[in-house]
Amino acid sequence: MLIYLIGLGMGILSGLAIGGGTLLVPALVFFVHVPQQTAQGICLASFIPTALVAVLTHLRQKNVDLKLAFSLTIGSLVGALVGSTLANHVDAALLKKMFGMFLFYMGVYEVLRSLQKRVRP
Repeated sequence: MLIYLIGLGMGILSGLAIGGGTLLVPALVFFVHVPQQTAQGICLASFIPTALVAVLTHLRQKNVDLKLAFSLTIGSLVGALVGSTLANHVDAALLKKMFGMFLFYMGVYEVLRSLQKRVRP
């Protein structure tokens, strides 16, 4: 049952374009005890159908700049190849720490950004 709830949360976050992997990877590592590299692979594999549904929904609502999306896709494909190759060569404990640092940094960034918006009218 826990896996279905994690999947539901990931799907909702992905549909909102918040990033379901932000929830899925730590949930798989800490609650299901999946190794970090495996959790990242599962996250990416499960992201394909989720992203497809979200993209189709946003396309119907005309929320996608196809030229910009195509340009980003080219860079993303190269980055994904490099990143996944690196992830398979990095120790799982180090990869977990790097992912945690990334999440921490993004959390601090978002808090500071929201505080700036409150200060500036």
